[in-house]
Amino acid sequence: MTGTGSGIDWQRLESTARAAMTRAYVPYSGFPVGAAALVEDGRVVAGCNIENASLGLTLCAECSLVSNLQMTGGGRLLAFYCVDGNGQVLMPCGRCRQLLFEFHAPGMRLMGPEGELTMEQVLPQAFGPADMTEMTDRTERGR
Repeated sequence: MTGTGSGIDWQRLESTARAAMTRAYVPYSGFPVGAAALVEDGRVVAGCNIENASLGLTLCAECSLVSNLQMTGGGRLLAFYCVDGNGQVLMPCGRCRQLLFEFHAPGMRLMGPEGELTMEQVLPQAFGPADMTEMTDRTERGR
């Protein structure tokens, strides 16, 4: 899948996401998901979904991707790609959009079923780290 001139190697991310999807642990749903992201230092990190018999404890692919990001040095995400078991592009769920927002670099791009999107298009008016800093600053000024 080609991008819109962003210079992102979407094929590399798609391939990495597909490979990650093959590692998914999905004995209950049978719905494997793989995700891959480009980090600002050039690394590519990946993750897959990991189900649990207590379904509410299931980890989405984005969760394991962010864990991989932190375990391999941290950083900010520049581009993100997610696929299902058939290799079709998936959009992150709401929880995972928030998780990706926490670790996104300015200008981050995501591949969606209809093409490339910005983080702001995927999660408009998001609550994030800057809001927490602002809240802390207000609390400290009130002391």
